[in-house]
Amino acid sequence: MKFQLKKIAAVVVIAISLFSCSNDDEVISGNGNLKLEFDNVYNANNLAFNTPYTNSNGEVVKINKLKYIVSNIVLTKADGTTFTLPKSQSYFIVDEATAASALLNLPNIPAANYTKVSFGIGVDQAQFNIGATGQGDFLALAQTAGMMWSWSAGYKFLAFEGTFTSSTVTTATSFMVHTGQTGTDYNYTTVTLNLPTNALVRTTITPQVHIMADISKVLNGTNKISLTASNGMGMGAMIMSGDKLPLITSNLPTMFSVEHVHND
Repeated sequence: MKFQLKKIAAVVVIAISLFSCSNDDEVISGNGNLKLEFDNVYNANNLAFNTPYTNSNGEVVKINKLKYIVSNIVLTKADGTTFTLPKSQSYFIVDEATAASALLNLPNIPAANYTKVSFGIGVDQAQFNIGATGQGDFLALAQTAGMMWSWSAGYKFLAFEGTFTSSTVTTATSFMVHTGQTGTDYNYTTVTLNLPTNALVRTTITPQVHIMADISKVLNGTNKISLTASNGMGMGAMIMSGDKLPLITSNLPTMFSVEHVHND
């Protein structure tokens, strides 16, 4: 009986060893797809338009527009090498008013285990410097979405708008925060996020990376920006240039975090 038990145990060990070797020796080849899902929130709450949120300055904001450009997506593999999405496929507009825009479908991704994702907020200066004819279909898309001032002024990287009140501004007053090229400040920024679970791109698996975007960080990130202090001349709080814009730009990477990865 003992001899039979030993034989059974040996068979189990061999089977486990063979299974482990099979996993370790998995041949990963071909191309697959990857999805990036952007989920806009305000602090711990799902973002909802025209809903009051109080920031760290004691201002009550109600948001009615939120759009931002996501660009230049780079994926890092477990071995440290990277895959850069082709420029022609690498510009998107996430619009809170259009649910479908929050899910970016990335095709023809080399099969691999991915550990990081990085992307830009805005259109990089090198791409802009190619000129209007070099922008492809994205120029028309940005114009239709209202994400350009004009060609000479350039793209809006972030459009964040609504109304606010405070202890001294008691009537609902409009605000607009637009980032982009202003003077010598280009205000393009990049974000790099570690994935809590590897994204397993395979010909048969399309991972979906769920990215949280905490919109409160636009004004209440590392730098605290007061809408009340920017209010003036009967036009509301208009932050589209000046010394506050680089501060807001440096806040933007702090907005983003990865909640989870689905490997389905």
